[in-house]
Amino acid sequence: MTRHDHGDNHGHEGHHHHHAPATFGKAFAIGISLNIVFVAIEAGYGYAVNSVALIADAGHNLSDVFGLIVAWVAVFLGTRPPTERYTYGLHKSSILAALFNGIILLVVVGVIAWEAVRRFQDPQPVGGTTVIVVAAIGIVINGITTWLFSSGQKGDINIRGAYLHMLADTLVSAGVVVAGFAIIFTGWLWIDPVLSLVIAAVIFWSTCSLLKDSLAMSMAAVPPGIDLTAIRSSLEAMPGVTDVHDLHVWPLSTTETALTTHLVMPDGAGDGFLENAKAEMKKRFGIGHATFQHETENQCRCSLEPHGHS
Repeated sequence: MTRHDHGDNHGHEGHHHHHAPATFGKAFAIGISLNIVFVAIEAGYGYAVNSVALIADAGHNLSDVFGLIVAWVAVFLGTRPPTERYTYGLHKSSILAALFNGIILLVVVGVIAWEAVRRFQDPQPVGGTTVIVVAAIGIVINGITTWLFSSGQKGDINIRGAYLHMLADTLVSAGVVVAGFAIIFTGWLWIDPVLSLVIAAVIFWSTCSLLKDSLAMSMAAVPPGIDLTAIRSSLEAMPGVTDVHDLHVWPLSTTETALTTHLVMPDGAGDGFLENAKAEMKKRFGIGHATFQHETENQCRCSLEPHGHS
């Protein structure tokens, strides 16, 4: 039985780093700086005018600052070279970062909802004009940060987490502006806690998909967007392959995918077969780390016999 590990060395050289460290370092730095300033402004004015909506959104933005820091650290760790202990490097840190961000956001949702319910029982006057001005600043800051991450959010769940947080913040800030005008013209104080509950719902909704995908990735599930049936069919269609078994596909990080499989090939692997198989997996499915083991039909049958039989 012959094992061919193909694509790992090339993959570590050409596929590990992707574009996140080089492309999004500036985006993280700008986004974190802008949001730290805005959190201070929003929390200060929210306390001054007694607006739980502003304070709640400041808390959310503070969680986003921590989330951006965690995501940035994960991107950096993903560039570290493999070691004797961590033979794939620290690429899975990006998956853990996305999962961590999702969990923290759920905690934030609970805190905001609890405070909003408490305000229903004890309504407080709110400075509508101040709420509008501060939230308008938030639209600009969060909109800029959202734009900085927009180009990378489709191919990396870690970047998508940052993007979704900032997009949600932009929409929430727009909602706060609307609520501020409503309080000024109606005097209805219940609008503020209602808006807080809406903020909590928006955060929860945007967090669900992030949590689902990051949890699945942490459990080595097939990454979203990859069709295992299509991979099997593609391999079975290659010249000389009569069967495919023990097919496994899992994420190495939020941007990298690995594959291992056994290919039954009665006449063995021809010249260039492994190179072609690797190229096919990379081109069609974006899998840069593929390991193939080819077997004859007799070897395949032997491997299926119970251990201990001669």
